[in-house]
Amino acid sequence: MSKKLFIETLGCAMNVRDTEHMIAELRTKEEYELTESLEEADLIIINTCSVREKPVAKLFSEIGVFNKKKKEGAKIGVAGCTASHLGEEIIKRAPSVDFVLGARNVSKITEVVGKKHAVEVSTDYDESTYAFGEYRTNPFKAMVNISIGCDKACTFCIVPATRGEEISIPSDLLVQEITKAVESGAKEVMLLGQNVNNYGRRFGAVEEKIDFTGLLQKISGIDGLERIRFTSPHPLHMDDAFLEEFASNPKICKQIHVPLQSGSTELLKAMKRGYTKEWFLNRCEKIRTLCPEAAISTDIIVGFPGESDEDFEDTMDVLEKVRFDQLFSFKYSPRPHTEAATYDNQVPDEVASARLTRLQKRHTEILDEIMDAQLGKVHKVYFEELKPGNCVAGRSDDGKLVFVEGSEELLGKIADVKIVKTSRGALDGVVLSGS
Repeated sequence: MSKKLFIETLGCAMNVRDTEHMIAELRTKEEYELTESLEEADLIIINTCSVREKPVAKLFSEIGVFNKKKKEGAKIGVAGCTASHLGEEIIKRAPSVDFVLGARNVSKITEVVGKKHAVEVSTDYDESTYAFGEYRTNPFKAMVNISIGCDKACTFCIVPATRGEEISIPSDLLVQEITKAVESGAKEVMLLGQNVNNYGRRFGAVEEKIDFTGLLQKISGIDGLERIRFTSPHPLHMDDAFLEEFASNPKICKQIHVPLQSGSTELLKAMKRGYTKEWFLNRCEKIRTLCPEAAISTDIIVGFPGESDEDFEDTMDVLEKVRFDQLFSFKYSPRPHTEAATYDNQVPDEVASARLTRLQKRHTEILDEIMDAQLGKVHKVYFEELKPGNCVAGRSDDGKLVFVEGSEELLGKIADVKIVKTSRGALDGVVLSGS
């Protein structure tokens, strides 16, 4: 009789892909089956995030809840970025945890499952050529890690301390992985990395001369692959060749994430981001010129140490000039192993909260205008998920969520959809006949 696996994933798309890798390894090597019932699970894994403080605090409360609810003999494991940076401390604080597996050690999952209080958290471990088993949450699209780790030294970010130095995965292995996914029904791939457009800077076991633009061109040659997305590129590496490939390659979806963090050149310097406000605006202007239909999203931190009213006004100025289609915004959260946590010019919480409220309120107004303008437009939508009430959901080329009436016959298909109703979060449409 197979064993049951319950897994909870916190954080980013890379964590989601790491979860898929763990599921694949446990299914093929340990004969685990997934369950959505915590109470019937033989193995419970929490795949953690440590980018902000809240998910870390949530971890220990989750462990307590899971320990009370789990059946006798069930194991609890903690994986991901918080596992990387806390390591053995997790077991000291929560002895009910059976093993700790860092974000750079996913391939060791079947090794640690059988070892009581095993801790594998080395950030020097190189998994770049490891062949994981096949498992995907959604058969219609594939998430693929193209690199692991991060070479940047952003003063607010814990990721380099939890995922180690950046190593690119050989392009031939990526083509093989994506080709397999396409053969099993996926028409779309999402390329994942901390800085995807820094791809090719360093390889582990294999040396090759290829950059991200070259990788996009190589992947585009895969028969049956119709859509390519990627996250996250870094503004510093958005050279003209990359942006021209983004705009001109018909397989690349016209949706691009350009993480701003702050509109203030002075703060960007303190953050060690490597670019200025002027460079960021220039890159966004280049995107709009080359590809007017592109949707641009961003990340913004408010209340970074030393942020003045003038610095924040610079951020608001970029918001007005670029008019982002999507905004992920947060108050600065001091993280361990980061330089900014030691700065003595922390911004008072009430000031940061007021700035965040103002930023989000203005972006909501911009978003309403963007979405309202979609009424009557026709989008090519790739349908990938059934929803209640005879609805099917998909994404337009520029990443907007679209709902139509329909059945599973639409799944895995790309169709022309006319937008008949708009809201802030999604669009309703009708499939045009003949598409």
